[in-house]
Amino acid sequence: MKKVILCAAAALVLAAIPASAQSKALIDAAKKEGQLTVIALPHDWVNYGEAIETFKAKYGLTVNELNPDGGSGDEIEAIKANKDNKGPQAPDVIDVGLSFGPQAKADGLLMNYKVSTWSTIPNDVKDADGAWYGDYYGALAFEYNKSIVKNPPKDWSDLLKPEFKGKVALAGDPQTANQAIMAIVAAGLGNKGSLKDASAGLAFFDKLNKAGNFVPLIAVPGTVASGETPVTIRWDYNALANRDKTAGNPEIGVTIPATGVVAGVYIQAISAYAPHPNAAKLWMEFLYSDEGQIIWLKGYGHPVRFADLAKRKVIPADIAAKLPPASAYEKIVFPSLDEQTALKTQIANNWDSVVGVAVAKK
Repeated sequence: MKKVILCAAAALVLAAIPASAQSKALIDAAKKEGQLTVIALPHDWVNYGEAIETFKAKYGLTVNELNPDGGSGDEIEAIKANKDNKGPQAPDVIDVGLSFGPQAKADGLLMNYKVSTWSTIPNDVKDADGAWYGDYYGALAFEYNKSIVKNPPKDWSDLLKPEFKGKVALAGDPQTANQAIMAIVAAGLGNKGSLKDASAGLAFFDKLNKAGNFVPLIAVPGTVASGETPVTIRWDYNALANRDKTAGNPEIGVTIPATGVVAGVYIQAISAYAPHPNAAKLWMEFLYSDEGQIIWLKGYGHPVRFADLAKRKVIPADIAAKLPPASAYEKIVFPSLDEQTALKTQIANNWDSVVGVAVAKK
């Protein structure tokens, strides 16, 4: 409790300093701490590799990277497990699915902090107190290895075809990872389900598993390339980044499904127990600056301040030209926070009883 009070007091002191001086004060305080600890940030996820390297070069801080392939649930558990730990296993910041924010706040795991660009973040994707705030969003897509998949899936029903036996995987644990949870939600919408009930999505994956098409392995770019998981359901920005990274070896295809197009908003937050609170605040200021937002956009993630960037015409033309056509997203659905929270709980509680297969890392 004392730590939270002290951090809040420090934030108030910084808030009282004029913007230009605040920036220098924050940079100096972060440099004294010398380090930032992040968690579950693969370098090919919305261009986090460039973000981390740019931050290090810009401010001269060390960035300690924990569990790069972890899911949202792993990030929350890391805060809980390290409340009294100031060592390298304690994350300063997290990047999790929207539905994880309110509960983490209710559990006292998050520190309130409003970045200087706070007013340009849409109100419906930020906590009024500054405990968490949206960072970027994408849509669930089918990523596939073209050397193995000759007739790519165009919609969810295609994944049930015999030709996809032993080929379809999720990019996370459906009981803890937001990316996998939202894939089940999307599959449900593509099979006459709704945002009020996860049953249709769970039933679809039960059929997929019984057909022998589902691979219970957490898919990563390497398993797509090797053919272990030649069809993977993942966020479009991850799939598109993987397509660019492989540079045709193997050739990667990316398709937005014809139905059940679901958007997922991720959020940033600072741990209430952050060992390096000022470095954490500086990281947030960097990510929510124009520079940080455009780095995410280069990684195909739609940054939360996209409307503000577009209005001021600061999005580079070459980046805009690489974005998917707007027509692919005409049917996109944005589940509300309440819907996501309820669906996450339903899926986590019923995956074992309905689908009954554990999804694990290789």
